[in-house]
Amino acid sequence: MKSLSFLRSFGLFAGALAFAGTSAAVAADDASHHGMAKAAKGTTAIAVLVPGQNSKVSGTVRFTQESKGVRVQAEVKGLTPGAHGFHVHEKGDLSKPDLTSAGGHFNPTGHPHSAPDSKQRHIGDLGNLEADANGTARADFVDSHLQLAGPHSIIGRAVIVHEKADDLKSQPTGDAGGRVAGGVIGIVELKKK
Repeated sequence: MKSLSFLRSFGLFAGALAFAGTSAAVAADDASHHGMAKAAKGTTAIAVLVPGQNSKVSGTVRFTQESKGVRVQAEVKGLTPGAHGFHVHEKGDLSKPDLTSAGGHFNPTGHPHSAPDSKQRHIGDLGNLEADANGTARADFVDSHLQLAGPHSIIGRAVIVHEKADDLKSQPTGDAGGRVAGGVIGIVELKKK
């Protein structure tokens, strides 16, 4: 348990460093674009997933800025077969064993919870990951709502994998159940425009 506690603490620390390290660049970029900053193409962030309470789920989620949005690439192991809710949450805090310290879905626009392809949704609504019979889920898609810079940046926030499927309609969280894994999103490579 000591190593898990260390990983949670390290994740929180790494997220804070990533957030602090990019805030100056983002602030300058925001000022030059009147709050409409977009990360340069190729900017990359990653979240290393640690298990929640009574879970053995682990994995990585990579976020890369592309011209049409942010590419999300996930590989998660140790899941039960089937669908699992997958969201960006408002805080990069994994200090509680059940990961509730990460807060609710990242939703700075105040929209209702919905499917990832909805025009009005939480920015953090990424739908579901589908785990195969071996408990491994892989995803690779581009999301036009996510941002790696600007006022709605996901840097320093947490990505969470839930125990159940997100039904994409129940408010405010899609009835996805407990949190089986989470990771703080931190910058890996900050590209200059």
